[in-house]
Amino acid sequence: MTQPPPPPPQQPPQGGGFGPPPEQPPQQPGYGYPQGAPQQPQPPQPPQAPPGYGYPGQQPGPYGQPQQAPYGQPGYGQPGYGQQPGYGYPQQTMPLQPQAGQPGGGGRFNAQLAIIVGAVVAIALIIGGGVWYANSGTDDGKKDDTAGAGGGTGGSGDNKGGTTSGKEKAPADPSARVLFQVPAPEVKNDSTVVVSGSWLTDKAYVKSGIAEIVGYDRDKGGELWKIPLDGPVCQASRHVTDDNKTAILYQPAMPTKADPSHGCSQIAVIDLDAGKELWTKTVKTGDQLINFDNVTISGKTVAVGSTSGGAAFDVSGKVLWSPKPTDSCYDAGYGGGEKLVAVRKCGTYDQRQLHIQTIDPKSGKVISEYKMAEGIEYASIVSTNPLVVAADVGDSAGDGSGISDFFSIDNKTGKLRTRISAPGEQFAARCEGITRIEYCNLLAVGNDRLYLPTEEHDGTGEYSRTNEIVAFDLATGKQTGQRADAGDGYTISPLRMDGGNLIAYKRPPYDKGGQVVSIDGGSFKETKLLENPASEQVRDVETSMSPEYSEFLYGDGQLYMSKVYASKRSAGSDKEYLAVGFGTS
Repeated sequence: MTQPPPPPPQQPPQGGGFGPPPEQPPQQPGYGYPQGAPQQPQPPQPPQAPPGYGYPGQQPGPYGQPQQAPYGQPGYGQPGYGQQPGYGYPQQTMPLQPQAGQPGGGGRFNAQLAIIVGAVVAIALIIGGGVWYANSGTDDGKKDDTAGAGGGTGGSGDNKGGTTSGKEKAPADPSARVLFQVPAPEVKNDSTVVVSGSWLTDKAYVKSGIAEIVGYDRDKGGELWKIPLDGPVCQASRHVTDDNKTAILYQPAMPTKADPSHGCSQIAVIDLDAGKELWTKTVKTGDQLINFDNVTISGKTVAVGSTSGGAAFDVSGKVLWSPKPTDSCYDAGYGGGEKLVAVRKCGTYDQRQLHIQTIDPKSGKVISEYKMAEGIEYASIVSTNPLVVAADVGDSAGDGSGISDFFSIDNKTGKLRTRISAPGEQFAARCEGITRIEYCNLLAVGNDRLYLPTEEHDGTGEYSRTNEIVAFDLATGKQTGQRADAGDGYTISPLRMDGGNLIAYKRPPYDKGGQVVSIDGGSFKETKLLENPASEQVRDVETSMSPEYSEFLYGDGQLYMSKVYASKRSAGSDKEYLAVGFGTS
């Protein structure tokens, strides 16, 4: 995503310009960052990729994101968003060559119990790399857990007309005020610490800090509870159960210079209402703990994936399935929510085939399967119902977004409904599918449609930039003709579905506050739900957090924005914030 040219000296710079610059991710090779933005890392290079691909070399990584040692097979377990080659993960190998007659779905079941269940560790309530509004309801009374970190999955698969009204209603006055600001945590050394993860319940805004989870009063920001963790957060589910339980991954100890990572081996279930960690478990292969790359929830099933295979638990703690050492394929990760979908990898690196499997969340039985073309190494689950998968086919995206095409798949039959081309130079969504199977943002799915933002382009004013959101039909793959304009100087990004409506955020020009709008799923008419103050001080904080690299939550007239990394501040730098809340009267 390119940046606009600077305005003349007499004008404030585009996008804020006062105080701290907009947040950028730490300087490591991270998957899913666009090219062209200053100081943004490029995707990590698979070991067998041809020379000249332009990937950076190895370097130390942030606390909370383990640095992965190369696995036993080429291209096996490449690092994802915020992860780098290096230290931290124990060596884990599995057979990759398919065996004759081996079914693609085997390996989730406990033929050989490879799990050692760890003791329940200290109390915790944690959040992770996704953000979800835990109590947003749809018109049919079902849980709508469709709010994502800067854009997420969700929405009804059969509401093609967008006629179902959303829960979020426009207030009499959309003008917002600052509810509270959470100061950035103190980092004592030069490392970057992962602090990703936030959830919104009826009572609390919950945000991760440095190896801790804190619940804040939604309106005033007062601390309701705090739960320490033994180590930093690694990943967290983007979904919750009907009674507001979720799952996270974290390290068993704090990193040190001598041991910069202890691996993401701890699987925990968290009660977001009670503010308690209900249990923590670990999984072993042989005598080594498995370090997991992703975690999700579907129904009452917690599923975790890795390059050593996948495992699943009931929210009560019962083991449902675990990796089989003799398996020739492995569950690299899962997408959750209304259904449970596995990304199952088979074959060697140069002959990889991904099986997209809709599975029974209680038994692991394969319901349907779609086999992607050989050579596609990574895929991301955008939505499980309707089923939408994103992939960078042939590394053709060219912008580090991880997306060249979307695949719309029938959950019941496993057949491809349609394939949607989404060139990186035209659309701004991104997925971090190397290891984080379910981490896509700046997009949403609902009404049997895929909503994507276009890349920024020149606006009508001098030096102004703008973009639009467009819709694709998931049955035909064609654009519907619906378009939501950001407005001159604004850029618009999908946040989540709200029934049949789309909730989106408008990043403001230098002299305005950001906005949250609801876009009618049928008419595409925009309704302003919230507009932030345009004062210099407030804009400094707001523009330091972007939808690309921060977490955004909106619900019931309140917008919460938070950072996903914390770093040591330089002497004399402006005050920085971990999170900020805005609300209408």
